[in-house]
Amino acid sequence: MFAYYLRLAVISLKRNRILTALMVAAIALGIGMSMTSMTVLHMMAANPLSHKDDIVRRVQLDNWDANEPWDDENPAEPPDLMSYQDVRNLVAAHKAEHEAGFFPNVLALEPPQREIKPYQVEALFTTNGFFPIFEPPFKYGGGWGDAEDRNSARVVVINQETNEKIFGGENSVGRKLRLDGEDYTVVGVLDKWHPSPLVYHLSGGAFNDPHQVFVPMNIGIEKEMTSTSNNSCYEDRSDPGYQGLLGSDCIWVDLWVQVKDEADAQRYLSFLNNYVSEQKKSGRFPRPVNNKLRNVSEWLQAQRVVSRDARTQVWLAFAFFAVCLINTVGLLLAKFMGKAPEIGLRRAVGASKPALFAQYLIESGLVGVAGGVIGLAFTGIGLLALRKLYAGTSIEKLAQLDWTMVALSLLIALVASLVAGLYPTWRACQVQPATQLKTQ
Repeated sequence: MFAYYLRLAVISLKRNRILTALMVAAIALGIGMSMTSMTVLHMMAANPLSHKDDIVRRVQLDNWDANEPWDDENPAEPPDLMSYQDVRNLVAAHKAEHEAGFFPNVLALEPPQREIKPYQVEALFTTNGFFPIFEPPFKYGGGWGDAEDRNSARVVVINQETNEKIFGGENSVGRKLRLDGEDYTVVGVLDKWHPSPLVYHLSGGAFNDPHQVFVPMNIGIEKEMTSTSNNSCYEDRSDPGYQGLLGSDCIWVDLWVQVKDEADAQRYLSFLNNYVSEQKKSGRFPRPVNNKLRNVSEWLQAQRVVSRDARTQVWLAFAFFAVCLINTVGLLLAKFMGKAPEIGLRRAVGASKPALFAQYLIESGLVGVAGGVIGLAFTGIGLLALRKLYAGTSIEKLAQLDWTMVALSLLIALVASLVAGLYPTWRACQVQPATQLKTQ
């Protein structure tokens, strides 16, 4: 019976092509506008570590000024980053399964090929816990161990693009890469990896590309480097030198940990509270104990990765879609009520209200499917326009349509058209056959 009603719907839609085109266009425009905004929001709200959301935690200690909170708008919020001495102490204590302390900077890469000029690469100076926590996929090799961290071993993990540029995409594990005038041994090569947002280091840009090379954090300390993202101090240091920075409460280092479960997370939070209490005895941490151990979703929300503007744009787009649906309701009503004589005749020869309701609702759904397909094309055009307009910015990377949004677009179009068709279909079913027959 469904195939029969579908054939009737196609015949009916072909009968008045202009009206059909207007209905399909209205839904297509609404889908195109709303799904363009929704796609950007969907990409912004993604969680690359959703599969281990509860066991990966961001560590925050409130070591800021006693008289001035870190965030004036939210005084209960501790700083985003941590001091080097706290990261060093917590990593050394090893109270979690894995710890990843790190900061970004740049290194000069000197290619062995003379035709390639030396250039700077974005480097992450990190402890070895980074790799099991964030799980970047390896094409060759892997990360390094505790011994390399302790000894500041000249080892490096490089991304796929660097490996292709310098080593032609071959297995380069064991080969040498010259960085800042020193030879580093390649221990791992990453496969394609572009987490969005860049959850492990949001302060450097939530939608930036991952770093190109990864080396032990102690190497950066030996080279007296600081973070290229953020370095904040709430008071002038008595020792302005680099060693003074390392022993200060200036914040510039990220710290993530991986725990086993929620109970383990609570044990680790208790350890953090005890650590701060001990540090208070030496005059540090003047503010009340306010440690945070946020999971990934909570961290993304706290950092406001999804802006209010993006949400507002989605609401405005769906408001436009609602206007399109109202127009579709009017067009369907005009179309179905124009069939009153036909409906009256069919009722007179025995067609039931449920049968008519199903037929015309299928016709509405067919309009929605057609509008959804064309709306996907409009969505693609809209995203392409965004990529061209915002080339070189984070918006360019967000304006990408995935299969989830394709399915959602078609589903929304179908459901919306069925909802829009409910009232016109109901009105059509109220046609009295006797009245229609008398007027013919």
